[in-house]
This record gives sequence, C-alpha cells and structure tokens, in this order.
Amino acid sequence: MPGPYPGRVVSAHSDKCVDTVTGRADDEVVREMMARGMRTLTGVSTTSDAWRRFFGPPDVVGIKVNCGGYPFCVSAYEIVAEVVRQLTGIGVPVSQIYVYERFQSQLDEVSYAPHLPQGVQIVAAERANRNADNSGYDPATYLEADLFGEEDTRSNMMRLVSQRLTKIINIPNMKDHGATGVTGCLKNIAYGSFSNVARTHQRGKSHTYSVVGALAAVEPLRSRTVLQIMDGLRGVWHGGPFARTTRYVFYPRRILFGTDPVAIDRLLLDIIEEQRRAQGAISIWDRSPSSLKIDDTRARDADPNVNIIIREPGHVEYASTLGLGVYDRGRIKVQDIAV
Repeated sequence: MPGPYPGRVVSAHSDKCVDTVTGRADDEVVREMMARGMRTLTGVSTTSDAWRRFFGPPDVVGIKVNCGGYPFCVSAYEIVAEVVRQLTGIGVPVSQIYVYERFQSQLDEVSYAPHLPQGVQIVAAERANRNADNSGYDPATYLEADLFGEEDTRSNMMRLVSQRLTKIINIPNMKDHGATGVTGCLKNIAYGSFSNVARTHQRGKSHTYSVVGALAAVEPLRSRTVLQIMDGLRGVWHGGPFARTTRYVFYPRRILFGTDPVAIDRLLLDIIEEQRRAQGAISIWDRSPSSLKIDDTRARDADPNVNIIIREPGHVEYASTLGLGVYDRGRIKVQDIAV
C-alpha cells in the first residue's frame, strides 16, 4: 500500500445490482461490475489480464472479508465468490486461497463455504472476541503501545498474514463506525489482522486516530495488501461496525476498486457523511460533549444523534502521513462506470 495506482479509484455503479426491497444482490450484475472495474483500474482489455496484473499461480492469496455487520452488511457472497473464481481462472490453486477474519464465530455466522469451491481455506485467528487465545497470532510481529495503562500493550499480527500469505485482497464494506467515524479499507485490514485492538477505544476516548494507520503500515501486512475492493452494494450509516437492524442500512449500489486504501476511505468519509446528513444525523466529525453518552450502546443504537465515543475520522488523513495513500480530494482521480 498504496500500490501501483496511488490516488486512483474506479467506481462501478449499477441500479440493478441490489434489490433494495429484499436486499438480495444480482450475481450476474455484480460479476459485470467486478469485470469492468478491474479492467478499468488496470487499463487492460481482458478481465483475466487485469487479475494477472496482481496475482499468479505461485501466490498464496488472502481475502480479508468483513463479517462484523452480519446479518445485513458483510462482504458480499457474490463479490467474494467472483474474486475466487477469477483467481482460480488464472491458475491460483484453491488450496492457496484463504478467506480470513479474526473471529471464527463471525465466519460461522456468515458462512462463506457454501458459496465457494471446495478446497478454499476459511481461517480465523481466534474463536471469538474474548482475547483468550493468542495461538493464531505471531509473537514476533506486533505493534506496542500503552494507551490506557492496560496490562497487555501489544497487538500481534495474525500468523496467516505474517507467515503464510504472499498477497492480500481487502474487501471492506461502506460502514460508519462509533470510534473511527468510518470503517473502510484501512480499519478492515488493520483491525482485522491484529489481536488486542478493542483496547484502543474505551470510556469515551479513541486512540484510533493514529493506531489504525500504524497497524496498516506494519510489514509484511503493508506490502502484501495489493488490492482494495470496497463492497458498497449495501452500507451502514449509523451503528457501525454492526448492522443489527435494517434501520440504518442504505444502498450505495457501487463497488470501489483501487490499490490506495487512503484514497478509497477518503471517498467513504463523504459517502457516510452525506447519508447521515440526508437522515438528519450529526456529523461523523462531531466532537460535542452534548452528543456523547459514554458506552451507552442502547442510546446510540436508538438515536443517530448519539455518540458513545469521540470519533476519529481523521485517522484516514493521518494514514496518508505514513505514506499509505493520497488523502487530498483534489489529487484523487475517480473513474465512474455505469453498469
């Protein structure tokens, strides 16, 4: 990161990709969005050549999904399945493809296996978000930071990422987040690949401003994450990273492609902010004490004008200072495709 296309984003949109009444996606439309998006990003004439720009048969490829928004907003089955289809089509063996997330409990809920070829590996680092089993993490690769005087000051990278994968595809959703403002490319790859990250935001205060980018910049995660595919078929404008109700679900009906996570997340800030404004909700940039009800998740879930933590959407710009991508909107080139 930011890869061969810094400051470039391809946005493929289709009004037909999702039925907004049922929430169901159209597999054929999504497949066409994926094909045209990848060809436009790479500038080649065939979809296979577009994927060969990043991957080849020797690669061991990780697909970082987002399962936290189950049941209404997770990395779409149709997008994940099409990624796998394209990888196998250019010769990557199914046994060298890993769909991964931190928590097995979330992967079990979403259940990607029925949508994928037999042999694709589906891997988690730990059973659930209890910080009880660190065997799936690499003790030699970590970020150390004492944020709140906590006993465990290390966040360790998943062994799968540090020791097995050669390339990673990041598939985040378009969601708001109670601590970071939005949860996009940067947060999905960073907080989804390291242990002990919930410690960064508690009791109304968030250290995510710097920690998200710092984690994303740790090698080998940084150099192995070569492709960003943001799933915007569905989105969440409040209550994220969860989607426990359809009340806060909306339908951007687009997929963003790029190699620059900062540029894509910069667009996401505007997408979520615009949707919140349309719904009469406070800004993701709001830092007013009057909006804050510390740790009161029930109040937050009931009222989009309540924060439980002072949000840090500035984490996207901070990541740009680490060289992870382009934040300046005037320097980001967006190519729109209608399908």
